[in-house]
Amino acid sequence: MRLISLYFRSVLLVFVLLACNDPAATPVAVKPAKTVAVVRDPFNRHGRLIFTRHARCRMDCRHITKREIQEVLDSGTINYAKSEPEAKPDPKYAVEALTQEHQYLRIVVAPSGEKLIVITCIELHVEWQCHCN
Repeated sequence: MRLISLYFRSVLLVFVLLACNDPAATPVAVKPAKTVAVVRDPFNRHGRLIFTRHARCRMDCRHITKREIQEVLDSGTINYAKSEPEAKPDPKYAVEALTQEHQYLRIVVAPSGEKLIVITCIELHVEWQCHCN
């Protein structure tokens, strides 16, 4: 009986050792993650907001608040197809986002030092009657 028990223990030990040397069980070297370049915004999204007369009129017509303007600037993405980053004297950027009020807005701003001049605001996919000049 002891001999059989010793035999099974030996066989079990061989299986364990073989399993440990199994190439499939060998840890694989993990490649380090690629470094992702952080793209900085071309302007300070938290600059002091200055509203043009046109922007204020559009905000009134389209029922867009200052809080929603700031929300879009905080969380939105720059739509470079609608922006003019090379414009002189001030570049213009179109920032778009869906607000908590479920309005899909585009805010066009012109950075000027630490200020952001809000040029206009648009609720995309919605037509509003407006008499702004």
